[in-house]
Amino acid sequence: MKIVLPGGTGQVGTVLRRALTAAGHEVVVLSRRPAGDGEIPWDGRTLGPWAGAIDGSDVVVNLAGRSVGCRYTPDNLRAMMESRVDSTRVVGRAIAAAARPPRVWLQMSTATVYAHRFDAPHDEATGVIGGTEPGVPGYWGHSVDIATAWEAEQEAADTPHTRKAALRAAMVMSPDRGGVFDVLSRLTRLGLGGPVAGGRQYVSWIHDHDFVRAVGFLVDRDDLSGPVNLCAPAPLPHRDFMRALRGAWGVPVGLPATRWMAEIGAFALRTDTELLLKSRRVVPGRLLDAGFAFDHPEWSPAAADLVRRARGR
Repeated sequence: MKIVLPGGTGQVGTVLRRALTAAGHEVVVLSRRPAGDGEIPWDGRTLGPWAGAIDGSDVVVNLAGRSVGCRYTPDNLRAMMESRVDSTRVVGRAIAAAARPPRVWLQMSTATVYAHRFDAPHDEATGVIGGTEPGVPGYWGHSVDIATAWEAEQEAADTPHTRKAALRAAMVMSPDRGGVFDVLSRLTRLGLGGPVAGGRQYVSWIHDHDFVRAVGFLVDRDDLSGPVNLCAPAPLPHRDFMRALRGAWGVPVGLPATRWMAEIGAFALRTDTELLLKSRRVVPGRLLDAGFAFDHPEWSPAAADLVRRARGR
């Protein structure tokens, strides 16, 4: 197949591009800063010559959007919103204008769209959209607003010949440098991999190989459209998540961190504590119902596999 990846130069795009290329597909990446073969310039806002790559393609997987690994200042929140909504809108316009539109458009979204919750998991049918739950910082609602606007833009696109699905993805765990697994692993090896703020908050995640397999599954399944949770079926509390990661690295102790310590650390790392403190208890209801079988459903063996691969880099 010919597969186009707008915004395909980040961690998730690197994972997907590597696997799709290895499988023999033609992969075209749309990037603001193209740097090699198979990469085409675009600005993520306006139609241009890049739209020719979408015309005649089989699949578009739009991953474009400013990284959430930043302080949630008004300027950064606006950039996160605009980069996601604008790129989704212009991808929709390119598909609508194509003489031979792709048959599938997979649009990146996020599991953060769901409410902060401990008592029950969120699937696509019964999950509660966040933004109004009590007892959480009010600014957490911005992440939900961004996610819902992102999905609404894809849904509104007039692309009658192209099936559309929104990927409500959890953290994609891969051994690549700079990814979330790499960051958590560095903290763990420094002895800082303990629970944060008590560690009750749930962590949803997905192994990179299962992420790639789930994308292929959705491409092949003509009966699946709309929101789909891309996450392993066994989210777990942060304290258990970090305990398993310490075990995989052979680190016996991880210093715990209070909420205020997490705030200081997040400030130093130029990121936000929502990424650590929000309880994301999300499960892949539609994937499981459709018969998708995870190769890495449990975190402890998944972490062991990722550590083994990281050691062999």
